[in-house]
Amino acid sequence: MAANSAYLSHPFKTSVISSSLAIAMGLSLAPQAMADDSELANIERLEVHGQQTENRNTLGSAENLLKGQGVDFSEAGGVSALPILNGMMGDRIKVLVDGADITASCANQMNPPLSYISANQVTTAEVIAGVSPVSAGGDNIAGVIKVSSLNPKFGESDSIKWNNGDISTGYRSVSDTLLLGTNATVASKNISLSYQGAYEDANSYKDGNGDKVIDTLYRAQNHALTAAWRDETQQVAIKLTHQNIPFQGFANQYMDMTDNKSYGALAHYQLKLDDDGEFSAQFNWHGVKHEMGFFTPEKTGKMPMNTEGDDYSYQLHWRLPMGDDSTLLVGQEFYSYHLDDVWPAVPGTMMAPNDYININDGERRRAAVYGEWQQDLSPSWWLSAGVRFEYVTTNTGEVQAYSPSSMIGAPMMGMPNMDAAAAQAFNEMDTERNDDLIDATLLARYQLSTNQQLEFGLARKNRAPNLYERYSWGRGTMATTMIGWYGDGNGYVGNPDLKPETAHTLSAAYKYNGDSWQVSTTAWYTAVTDYIDAEVIGSFSRTSSADGKRNILQFTNLDANLYGARFNALYQFAETSTGKWQVLGKVNVTRGERDEGNEPLYQIKPLQTELALQHQLGNWENSLSWQWVATKDRVDDRRLENETDSYSLLNLNSSMKWQDLTVTFAVNNLFDSYYELPLGGVSVAEFKADNTNGFKQIAGAGRSFELSASYAF
Repeated sequence: MAANSAYLSHPFKTSVISSSLAIAMGLSLAPQAMADDSELANIERLEVHGQQTENRNTLGSAENLLKGQGVDFSEAGGVSALPILNGMMGDRIKVLVDGADITASCANQMNPPLSYISANQVTTAEVIAGVSPVSAGGDNIAGVIKVSSLNPKFGESDSIKWNNGDISTGYRSVSDTLLLGTNATVASKNISLSYQGAYEDANSYKDGNGDKVIDTLYRAQNHALTAAWRDETQQVAIKLTHQNIPFQGFANQYMDMTDNKSYGALAHYQLKLDDDGEFSAQFNWHGVKHEMGFFTPEKTGKMPMNTEGDDYSYQLHWRLPMGDDSTLLVGQEFYSYHLDDVWPAVPGTMMAPNDYININDGERRRAAVYGEWQQDLSPSWWLSAGVRFEYVTTNTGEVQAYSPSSMIGAPMMGMPNMDAAAAQAFNEMDTERNDDLIDATLLARYQLSTNQQLEFGLARKNRAPNLYERYSWGRGTMATTMIGWYGDGNGYVGNPDLKPETAHTLSAAYKYNGDSWQVSTTAWYTAVTDYIDAEVIGSFSRTSSADGKRNILQFTNLDANLYGARFNALYQFAETSTGKWQVLGKVNVTRGERDEGNEPLYQIKPLQTELALQHQLGNWENSLSWQWVATKDRVDDRRLENETDSYSLLNLNSSMKWQDLTVTFAVNNLFDSYYELPLGGVSVAEFKADNTNGFKQIAGAGRSFELSASYAF
């Protein structure tokens, strides 16, 4: 899909921003070749049916492209929110950036995969929740998110000439945010060279009461260079990336990001085979150096934490037509991740005399093979069945506490050093763990009529524990509170004996596309065996009152159930000289609970509805949307999760395109309502600044006037 750079800041349609945001609320997928300039089919392309009418701004983080499309987010840093699908967060979702599997190299997951690509770089994005095919990716139980910026543009001439370019800028008043983006391409018939860049700088935003939500400021820049060559049957693309985040506040963590520098490289090869078959190969590397510490007035002291991570992988995929309207997809993949996590000593404090070694030479390797059969059984029936096997091995080296002594602190006033004993016990064990994962999916689609469709899906999916879940060994309050990506203020301890999660998901969907009405509804149910949760093994208090209490938890396996339903409807009620008028409605409900005692799982979003009035007259488009979120009263007592009140927000958006210029104006939270984020976690920063009010839920952003413009040249 050729990118049209003139529309980079357009808020409404995927076609306008040159993105194919394919949304599946459980299954619904069919193979389709990507129609790029090279006419080479991308065998990883999966067309997933769904509406996309959510207002959005393509400047900023990639998360902005996915919100409202079945993807929720656990709020964290300004560009580092963790995605949530079907009530499951973080590593349970396989996020692929340009086909590469990037691991969060941080004990708090401050640098998740989506943080490494900005919205103006995205050319295609696909979301498959629940029953995702085995060819889409493994090592996940919640679904797959695939975002890509790799879409080379070629020209018509034999010599290299200017192809296209654009420059975009934007501003948000609620956080005094400045956004800049640019894209440029020169190309011939056979060669393409392009650059993509983005810059974002934001202060801490204000809530509906006009109060600053402290420690939510950040700055980020992304750069990408792509070179590609093609002929009639093949294409090669090489991409180099760099990211620099000099600071990013995390209101719901004890630490902040004080530096994050990453470099990446990939090489992608596509080849047309005989009989319309296709082959692709990709090789990836991504390296990051990540630092945590304190840089805001609310978080004082000195406690450096340094992490280095490297991802290496390759993927080999074949798409082989087998005759009789059937296709075989086969693949072999390998992923290798290496992690070092060291907390340098701070002389003169209890964080001395040694460096604290949290993860030493940690390794996580995955080798996978899969086969997937897709068949048109009749004009009405389509079927897909696939099996995937992965062998996962994890290991780590010896660790070290700040001090080997059994007591820390001044003589006669020391405290027991729990970490010294824990380090010794950890170093005495065999830390290598091996897991066999078998995924299987069955998808079926039945065409009731030309405009009605039923879909069914059944899947067994697996995810092996990450390095922090298995090997975080510290037992003291300070060490444990540095572990965890939940934003709850609690402390976490790893468990080397964790088993992989195994999820069985059943999904059903109905879709109707008429002249005036478009309706889709999906229901799903997931039973997870050995769900990686946490059990309370201790507690601590930051104050003398009960408001300062937090728990220390250890990762553990248990069984859990998650289920939910979604309903989307779009009705076009008028098309006159005043333009096209339509109404969009959405309802989304999710539940999650442990088998034993039916206790609620953590961070399950309450009932959410949305109603939007949309208008289009030529190149002028407008939207007025109302969002309502119910009271969150089913909370996880183990993590001391807060309840949140119901709230509603009104958002206004207007966009106009004139020749090569597109201007968008928006007002979010029009009535400046105060509300708390149900998935935002607690404000550790506010508690540290004023520990008299306990761990309060993070508040959402107040009214924001937003303006963006994009010019193509």
